[in-house]
Amino acid sequence: MPNFPRLMIAGTHSGAGKTTVATAIMAMLSASGMRVQPYKVGPDYIDPGFHQVATGRISRNLDTFFLGEDGIKEVFTRSAMGADISIIEGVMGLYDGIGSTDEGSSARVARLLQCPVVLVMDARSMARSAAAVVWGYANLPGGIPLAGVILNRVGSPRHLAILTEAIECKTGVPVLGGILRDHELHLPERHLGLVPSVENSDWPKIMQMLGRRVACGVSGERLVNLARSAPGLEARQQIFAVEPGTTVQLGIIRDKAFNFYYQDGLDLLAAMGAELAQCSALKDRSLPGELDGLYIGGGFPEMFMEQLSANTTFIDDLRRRVAGGMPVYAECGGLMYLCDTVTDFTGRRLKGAGILPAHCRMEKKRAALGYVEAKSLRDNVLVNNGAELRGHEFHYSTVTGEGLIPAFTLRKPGGAVGRPDGHACNNVLATYLHIHFAGLPLAARGLLNSCARYSRLKKKVKI
Repeated sequence: MPNFPRLMIAGTHSGAGKTTVATAIMAMLSASGMRVQPYKVGPDYIDPGFHQVATGRISRNLDTFFLGEDGIKEVFTRSAMGADISIIEGVMGLYDGIGSTDEGSSARVARLLQCPVVLVMDARSMARSAAAVVWGYANLPGGIPLAGVILNRVGSPRHLAILTEAIECKTGVPVLGGILRDHELHLPERHLGLVPSVENSDWPKIMQMLGRRVACGVSGERLVNLARSAPGLEARQQIFAVEPGTTVQLGIIRDKAFNFYYQDGLDLLAAMGAELAQCSALKDRSLPGELDGLYIGGGFPEMFMEQLSANTTFIDDLRRRVAGGMPVYAECGGLMYLCDTVTDFTGRRLKGAGILPAHCRMEKKRAALGYVEAKSLRDNVLVNNGAELRGHEFHYSTVTGEGLIPAFTLRKPGGAVGRPDGHACNNVLATYLHIHFAGLPLAARGLLNSCARYSRLKKKVKI
């Protein structure tokens, strides 16, 4: 049975510092010469970008809601091949999942992968009470054992000594190190969370600094030894056991404005026969070559709307191809971009691509967050009418327009009440729904089938 040294860095709660600590550990181990494969529990797009900067390897999402138990194992083992160690960053608090269940939680993923868990705890303003917190996490009925604790935002070496003695004496859980409070030891944030790594060319230097800071307080050798204690793990290939279909050229808009994609989803599209052609709506004057379809992922178009609007040659080419029948699938930020107009956070009304008969507006408060179950209201470029999908949404914008034709009804998992979402008309599907193609092979195949039909149509027209 294959052996994959692995370790999960989880947190007591959101804001405990697990992303900073996990990414710094990845950077520290990478600097030591190890090949580190990073992962993120849950649907987050932004944290994996920091992981990639820290390790030089593409981070993968491990989400039980999207992938299921077998899918988690397959995605993990497939990408851990060739790595010396795998570091998995958790999501929210260790036991937080959907509602009061463990669906989607870090604990569930750790149990599936038989993965040692290190808990990051914000130790500010705590002493002996820290032991009670650790004891609770280690002894929750139905919970998982803790391999160790890393204390974050410690006030001083004496504070660390007090915390260590209390935790180890009262709980038996080893303290693997402590990180002194440092206002520079954090990652910048904005309305959807952390600022993506693609927007700052200084991130490699910042990651090196984070790795050095954490190495001063946390033993890399102890972490590696814990990771190597994980048992062997194997998985049967199911998601990627596919036969390639007709070869199609699928465009992917990927730049600072649009960079929310799941790599395993892109890998599955490629395995099914897609040749992926990346382009930029910010810099390129047109779409690539003879595309058979276009996938526009999410991101932060609202932060670059002036530049996107100014690239009129790219927009003209996009509009021409859409009018000619090219399939387009746009998620969240992609939906926003396709609108006639977009009002940004400052109140400026800017031109969008003008493909959807709608106006997008950035709101002061979050409009939606969380996992959803979707049902297709009509045939579209992904699925047929009535198909059911799983996804998530996270946005501060709203889209309105009398000409919109809703694509889906969305409801919370297990909920009874749904609400309309998106727009589906002919060869265009635009939605706030983010999906993971590796968890929805039917949708992946559906997109490529739409591309293949368009490809055949183009050839007939040329003849």
